[in-house]
Amino acid sequence: MQISAKADYAVRALVELAADSARPLTCEGIASAQDIPFRFLKSVFRDLRQAGLVRSQRGCEGGYWIGRDPAAISVAEVMTAVDGEFLTLRGARPDTLAYPGAARRLPDLWRAVEAAAQSVLGRTTIAELAAEGAAGTEGAEDMASQRTGPGSSVRDVSPAVPA
Repeated sequence: MQISAKADYAVRALVELAADSARPLTCEGIASAQDIPFRFLKSVFRDLRQAGLVRSQRGCEGGYWIGRDPAAISVAEVMTAVDGEFLTLRGARPDTLAYPGAARRLPDLWRAVEAAAQSVLGRTTIAELAAEGAAGTEGAEDMASQRTGPGSSVRDVSPAVPA
């Protein structure tokens, strides 16, 4: 599974905005703080603004603000805002796939992978990431186990694939 640079940068930018919501932040400032290419970040902000996830203010006091309560913005929503469909396989949604013969169950696996990723990323909010980033890395293992449960992995989802 590959997460696009655009999705990664979008999530990082929103976390940066959520962590410092007292004032608008400039695109240059966010790019510098997160080590993101400035030109690329500008196009990411265009998509985020269209999705209502950020708002902008022009002028010398201008910059970007988070567009909604960061506790109501999931990582999955951000990824969809900048990349379109959450998960595709060769451009097709997993729920539209059908393979013949011995591979006929493979689309079930792709759907299970999508459901697992959607579950984790849909429960993870920008506010949580900003709070955990501000608190340091102490809670990183706790955060992962809260989202996936003890001992969980994508492999744990595979038994749900019908026989």
